[in-house]
Amino acid sequence: MNSKLSFSDFELNSTIHHQLSSRELELATVKLGMGQLTESGALAVKTGEFTGRSPQDRYLVKDHITEELVWWGDSNIPFSPSKFDELHKKIISYLEGKDVYVRDCFAGSIEENQLALRVVNEYPWSNLFAKNMFIEPTESDLKEFSSDWVILNVPGFKAEAITDGTRQHNFSIISFSKKTILIGGTAYTGEIKKGVFSVLNLILPKEKKVLPMHCAANVGSNEKTALFFGLSGTGKTTLSSDKSRKLIGDDEHGWDIKNQIFNFEGGCYAKVINLDKEKEPEIFDAIKKGALLENVIVDTQGIVDYNNDSITQNSRVSYPLNHIDNLKTPSIGKNTDNIFFLTADAFGVLPPISKLTPAQAAYHFMSGYTAKISGTEEGVHEPIPSFSACFGGPFMPMHPSVYAEMLSNNINKSNVNVWLINTGWVGGPYGVGERIKLKYTRAMINAALNGCFEGYNYNTYHIHSVFGVAQPRKCPGVPDNLLSPRSTWANDEKYYKAAFKLAKSFRENFRKFEVGCSEEILRGGPQRYAF
Repeated sequence: MNSKLSFSDFELNSTIHHQLSSRELELATVKLGMGQLTESGALAVKTGEFTGRSPQDRYLVKDHITEELVWWGDSNIPFSPSKFDELHKKIISYLEGKDVYVRDCFAGSIEENQLALRVVNEYPWSNLFAKNMFIEPTESDLKEFSSDWVILNVPGFKAEAITDGTRQHNFSIISFSKKTILIGGTAYTGEIKKGVFSVLNLILPKEKKVLPMHCAANVGSNEKTALFFGLSGTGKTTLSSDKSRKLIGDDEHGWDIKNQIFNFEGGCYAKVINLDKEKEPEIFDAIKKGALLENVIVDTQGIVDYNNDSITQNSRVSYPLNHIDNLKTPSIGKNTDNIFFLTADAFGVLPPISKLTPAQAAYHFMSGYTAKISGTEEGVHEPIPSFSACFGGPFMPMHPSVYAEMLSNNINKSNVNVWLINTGWVGGPYGVGERIKLKYTRAMINAALNGCFEGYNYNTYHIHSVFGVAQPRKCPGVPDNLLSPRSTWANDEKYYKAAFKLAKSFRENFRKFEVGCSEEILRGGPQRYAF
C-alpha cells in the first residue's frame, strides 16, 4: 500500500492499493457493502444506474493524431482537448485522499503487439474486473513495468454537462495524444474493456498492420481456427465455448501479418441471463471464486437466480481464462479456415445458416446487422434493427472500409469459408416466432466446421430469393424445414413482406459506404428488387 503513485504527467496522492489479489478485492468490496459472495464463491455486485454501455456518451479527443484518421460521426463523437485536460484535473482532484485500486496489466497475448495498461479504479470490484479481463504480468514484468496507457475509472464522479462538455453526467473519453481514457459517472465495467478495444482498433492497423476484430475464436483438434463475429447477445461467448474445441477468447482478437489470431484479453465477459448448466456448462462452471457477477439477483443464502431480469437482461459475469478447462495456451491460433458472422435477427427473415461469397462476406461485414437485445445498451427496452459496421461500429475509430479491406485480404490469402448464422427467430418475428434452439445452431456450426456442406449445387444449397445467400438444404441433427426461414412461417405473404422490409433497411444503411465501394461488393447485398 502506497500513499503516492507517480504517472508520466501527474501524481496521485491517495491511498494506493496496488496489484491486490482477487480475494483481497472481494473482501474489500464486501467490507464496503458493495457486494456479496455467492454460493459458488463468485462475487456479485450491482452497477447502479447504468447496466449497459452508453454509446452516446463515448468520445474521442479530436487532435493532431485523430483529426484525419478517425471516421467522425455518431459512433466517434469529437471532444475538445482543453475540456479533456480540465476534466482530467477534476478527476485527479476527486481522487485525492481516497482509497484507489491500481492494476498494471497487458492487452494482447503476443508481446510485439501488446499494450501495457495501468488501470486506476475508484471501486475494488472494478479492479477485480480489470484483473479478470486483462493479461496479468509476471513478477519480473512488474519490476520493469512501464504503462503505455492509463485508464482512470471513477464511477462516483459525475460530470457537469454544460461546464465539462459532456452530454450528461456519465462519460467515456479517449485521448490518443495523452494515451489516457477517462470513465466517470457509470459503474458499468464494460466501458473499461471497450475503451481499451477502441484504442487497439486504431493503434494496431496503423502501427502494426494488425486487423483488430470484435470476435471470439477457438481451435479444433486439427489445429485450425474458427472466428465468431457478432455483437452482444448474438452468441459469441456461448458458441465459441465448445467442449470439443479449445477456446482462444470470447470477444476481442487480432489477426497479424504472420496469419496468427491472438486474444486481446485475459478473460471472458459473458451474459448470464437465463444461464442454464445443461446448455452452457463451460460458462456455468467458470462462475466460481474470482469471478465477478454483475446485476444478478442473489438471495440471502447466496443462491443466484439467473432467470430474474428485474435489474436488466444484460446481467454479466467476468472470469479469467484459466476458469475454463478447454483453453488454448497461449491464447494464439493459426490456420483460420471458417468465419461465422452471428446475427440475432428479431424479424425471423434470415436463414439459420447460409454460406457467403467473398462479395457477400464484405457486404455483411461492413453492414454488421443484428437486432439490439433489451438491456445490452442503455435505453434499449425492445429489440430493434441495428447495423454496426464490422460487427463493432461503436469501437471502430476508422472508416469501416479500412477494416473490411484488411479482412478481405486475409480471407483471400487463407481461402476461408464465411458463414452467416442467424441465432435469432424462426417461424415469425419476435413475439410471434421462437428463438432458434441452441442445439440446432451448434449442430449447424459443427457441420460447417466438419465440412458437411462441401459442394455447391442445387442439390446441396438453395439460393435465398431476397438476400441471394446460399442456404444448405440438409444438416445433420437439424430439421430440414428449419433451414428455410420461409417454410417455418405460416404465411408466405407475411414472410416476404418482412424480408423485403429488412432488405430495404440493409440498402438504406449501406448508402453511406457506396462511394468508393466496388460494384462486386454492392452485388453482395440483397437482390436489387428487394426494397
